[in-house]
Amino acid sequence: MSTVELTRENLDQTLSDNEIVLIDWWAEWCGPCRAFAPVYEQTSEKHEDVVFGKVDTETQRELAAGAQITSIPTVMGFRDGILLFAQPGVLPAAGLESLIGQLKDLDMDDVRAKLAAAESELTDDKAQG
Repeated sequence: MSTVELTRENLDQTLSDNEIVLIDWWAEWCGPCRAFAPVYEQTSEKHEDVVFGKVDTETQRELAAGAQITSIPTVMGFRDGILLFAQPGVLPAAGLESLIGQLKDLDMDDVRAKLAAAESELTDDKAQG
């Protein structure tokens, strides 16, 4: 699958409709972004079960601000709509493959249980404070 352009109009739907979504936050003027693009595109062709999205931070400033993007490129990894990975900088092909493998191997019931426990802990702390 080739990469998909993500915008304010299709981001939420893309995250909710797909099990695994990677997002490359980039800009045309960014040299490292241009260097990473072929790696990202080639990897996308190996994984039909993963959506490889790209967000142009210049045309989608509102999305970039909402995602707190301060450095590009930044790669984010989502599974079941849950952000599980975010890292600025260029990932080598092996690093991108490793990330995909880790996202696929996660026990999402365990992830959701840990998130619920952390949220419950925060709620308890607020109630006590």
